[in-house]
Amino acid sequence: MPQFMDVHRSMKGVTEAGLKEAHQADVAIQADERVNFKQAWADPESGMVFCLSEAPNADAVKKIHERTGHPADEIYPLPLQV
Repeated sequence: MPQFMDVHRSMKGVTEAGLKEAHQADVAIQADERVNFKQAWADPESGMVFCLSEAPNADAVKKIHERTGHPADEIYPLPLQV
């Protein structure tokens, strides 16, 4: 399954609990689009959040994030891994 890194730029001030809540919201419905959200990282000061997932395509990732209320600003495919 292809991997993706998505970026959220508007989560300034996000807390650990807020990041966990957003991630769990995605995980709760990820099967609807055959996505597997693996991990999320955040920088509360800049508002940047990064999410690593496996999905059939970027549109599937986009749909889940939109449905949970925190749309991704960018989604990047990760075709190479070492």
